[in-house]
Amino acid sequence: MEKKKLFTGIVAGVIAIALVATIAYLYVNLDNQKKENKAMQELADLDKKEMESEYQQFANQYSEMKTQITNDSLVAQLTAEQEKTERLLKELKDTKSSDAREIARLKKELATVRAVLRSYVVEIDSLNRLNQNLTAENTRIRGQYNEATRQIEGLNTERASLTEKVAIAAQLDATGLSMQLKNKRGKKTDKTSKAKTVQVNFTIAKNVTAQNGQKTFYVRITTPSGTVLGGAGNFNYQNRSLEASMKKSVEYDGQETAITTYWNVSQSLMEGTYQVSIFADGNMIGSRSFTFK
Repeated sequence: MEKKKLFTGIVAGVIAIALVATIAYLYVNLDNQKKENKAMQELADLDKKEMESEYQQFANQYSEMKTQITNDSLVAQLTAEQEKTERLLKELKDTKSSDAREIARLKKELATVRAVLRSYVVEIDSLNRLNQNLTAENTRIRGQYNEATRQIEGLNTERASLTEKVAIAAQLDATGLSMQLKNKRGKKTDKTSKAKTVQVNFTIAKNVTAQNGQKTFYVRITTPSGTVLGGAGNFNYQNRSLEASMKKSVEYDGQETAITTYWNVSQSLMEGTYQVSIFADGNMIGSRSFTFK
């Protein structure tokens, strides 16, 4: 009888220990689950705030773009898109971050708003460029008209025409343009990864009408990504300041003149097509593209 009681006590003890262990495990697991849920909620809140910020930025951009144009039809389109963006922003603010389905829908709408905004940015930029070109063209034409009027009044039409022809004839011309990559031994290579020096050669054609004297030639190399291999300062071209890759000053006497310039590779060169342009006296006098592996 005592053995039976002892056995019953042992079983009861084991069951009690197992029960305590199970309760402890469930408590720890529940606590971990709460922590994970809290972390996920914090991430959801952060994601929602970032979306709200983007919606607000896009709405502000629409408002700013409307101040840059005078086209009533385009302004109306931008206003409609701005109102839509503000409506979606309000919907987002009224949505709980835990509403995964609604957040996903508004995130998809955000991507659409971003794409539409990008298309308007491109369109307005094109219109602005067109307006700038038209303004410049009108200014040029108006200047030509005034000049023609002065020429007629002063009986200088023929003289001015001759001067213009001489100026055009005096413009220099770069021929035989080449670009070579040199390795550390100074040998030619077609692989950008082995290039240590970029060599650009060109010849200034004979031009007896050009003004003789010291002239500076600027070489500008544009990489496949659109950046410029800089390092030689800036120069002016068509009322803009452009960055030069190399430059070289020579004494020009109107005869054919060969010129060689070098650029030391200070950055990793990518594969693709490079555009090389030559400038002198405020004019682009030669340009050519080269492709390297």
